[in-house]
Amino acid sequence: MNNQAANTPQLALVLGSGGVRSIAALGIADVLTRAGFKPDLVVGCSSGALFGACIAKGWSGEEGLAAATRLWSADLTQKKRWRAYFELVAPKLWGFGSDFALRDAALIRARVERAFGSTQMADLPTALRVVATDAATGRSVVLTRGRVADAVRASMALPFMFPSVEIDGRRLTDGVISDPLPVSAAQDARAIVTVGFRGSLPRRIDRASRLVAQVTTTMINNLQEARVRAMSGASMFHFELDIDRRTGLWETSAMPRIFDIGRLAAEEQLPAIRRLLGDLPPTGLAA
Repeated sequence: MNNQAANTPQLALVLGSGGVRSIAALGIADVLTRAGFKPDLVVGCSSGALFGACIAKGWSGEEGLAAATRLWSADLTQKKRWRAYFELVAPKLWGFGSDFALRDAALIRARVERAFGSTQMADLPTALRVVATDAATGRSVVLTRGRVADAVRASMALPFMFPSVEIDGRRLTDGVISDPLPVSAAQDARAIVTVGFRGSLPRRIDRASRLVAQVTTTMINNLQEARVRAMSGASMFHFELDIDRRTGLWETSAMPRIFDIGRLAAEEQLPAIRRLLGDLPPTGLAA
């Protein structure tokens, strides 16, 4: 086998955005690993970057669920930057700038640091690629080196909510803006399993924030569908999960239920996944 073939990922697990719903990927990865189909590449953006890092770190489904429950909670968004309101009202006077944020990122920074510490992406037992967005150009950026904590924070830096994160001289922000389901970052893999979610549109438009949510969610949904269609010729299995009720992006209490939904869905789809992966060599798969 030549070096290029040896370095080709056999199975990539691609995780898109979706808030707490993305934790379903931990249940899916757990079932795949137990069935002998351990991914040798994980790609994630936004919340998918966080849960993808848990998988790449080698945590079991239960370990990842416990860690995510400690890390992700509604209080991450509750520490307001009161100065932000003055920056909006009087931008010249208060210095509105490219790092504007409504929320203080100190708490989420501390929790991500606690979860991943100084771990380098190159030292993870499973290869990890994290997708963020270059705030200056709007282009997708695939991070493959550096600290896991920095990459995860950058990919989750939702504009207006949290400030961008600087890595290698670039201001990076939420990966969902440029690539909500980054299958193209795994196009060198022999087979791809994706976990993505359509955003839910507001039931009614009765305030400005809901109108903005309607427009941005529609754009992200359409971009995600376009990404999947562009890879339609690849060996790919896409999970369409039936989350049985509307779930908030920060609804931590729903995590165990969604984890189980992911695990059950993977168990039901194992025959289809086996057919997809049946001709892959054992390299990169669990024994």
